[in-house]
Amino acid sequence: MPELARFFGLIVRMFLESGTRHHLPHIHVYFQDAAAVYGIEPIVLLSGSLPRRAQRLAEAWIELHQDELSSNWRRMEVGEPIQKIAPLR
Repeated sequence: MPELARFFGLIVRMFLESGTRHHLPHIHVYFQDAAAVYGIEPIVLLSGSLPRRAQRLAEAWIELHQDELSSNWRRMEVGEPIQKIAPLR
C-alpha cells in the first residue's frame, strides 16, 4: 500500500484493490489500532473511525492537500506512481 504521508502517529495511504475500480477518490488513514477511510472531495468519513484528535488532524491535512490527493488518485488510476505529500508540522 503506497504511503502518502506520516505525521503525529497517523499513516495515510492510497491504493486500489486489484481487479476493482473505485468510483469515489479516497484515502485510508491509520492511527494505532484505528483505521478510517475518507472521501477526498467532499471530505467525508466513509468508514471506520479514529480518536477525535486524530480525526481532526486527518481532516485538516486532507483539506490542505485536496488538489494533491485528487492528482494522486488520477495518477494511480492510470497506473502511474503516486507522489508523497508533505505532512502536518
